[in-house]
Amino acid sequence: HRISAGVDAVTHITDWTRRRLAGSLHPATPLVHLPPGVDADLFHPRVDAARVRDRLGLGGHPTVVCVSRLVRRKGQDVLIEALPLLRRQVPGARLLLVGGGPDRDRLVALAKDRGVGEAVVFAGEVPWTELPAYYAAGDVFAMPCRTRRAGLDVEGLGMVFLEASAVGLAVLAGNSGGAPEAVRDGVTGLVLHDPGSPSAIAARLVPLLSDPALAGRMGAAGREWVLRSWTWDLLAERLTGLLDPAQSLPAPAPVHR
Repeated sequence: HRISAGVDAVTHITDWTRRRLAGSLHPATPLVHLPPGVDADLFHPRVDAARVRDRLGLGGHPTVVCVSRLVRRKGQDVLIEALPLLRRQVPGARLLLVGGGPDRDRLVALAKDRGVGEAVVFAGEVPWTELPAYYAAGDVFAMPCRTRRAGLDVEGLGMVFLEASAVGLAVLAGNSGGAPEAVRDGVTGLVLHDPGSPSAIAARLVPLLSDPALAGRMGAAGREWVLRSWTWDLLAERLTGLLDPAQSLPAPAPVHR
């Protein structure tokens, strides 16, 4: 309380983090939503993914893409478990995993064990400037993140959902931490309330891969939302306002204990 009483404001990236913080702060300390932003000029729907798809052997196969570190919390293992179920209804479906991490060997072995070793593509780590083309190589973005270790291992926000939206993809997110706040459920994508369930994941991916018009509407809504609420320019204006002594700060939000 003593530390927070001496600051003009405390910023938070999601309402979930605000609720976690508020009880430890001085009651008069203003809490301001100031998340990271998305470079909407770099991540946009006009990205040409043909070269990436050709290089990775995706061809014209329906593809679910996940861009993330390969760690258990992100849920790539459950995506792999869901893939055989998905392929029963969406023949030829592929899973593209972009990123590196300590879980890679386990995920490779899991894909082989589930009989989808040839259908899971591990792209590895990718330079930042090339990421948009890897997002765009997918037809749908999915990261079924889940909370682990009694809440100590949790998703704070999930910028990957917003970057995917900026590229024009429908997104599927787990309900860990602040991740649901990066998706407008039913509008820009879907929030999984059971991210550890392969059958639930497959059931939600089937309509998105089977109905390009539905996925396209969600992707377009996601792009519009990013432009309206998540660009760096908008968030820089918010930060500038916080640093301007002439600007009045918002009143502290009520905290329900």
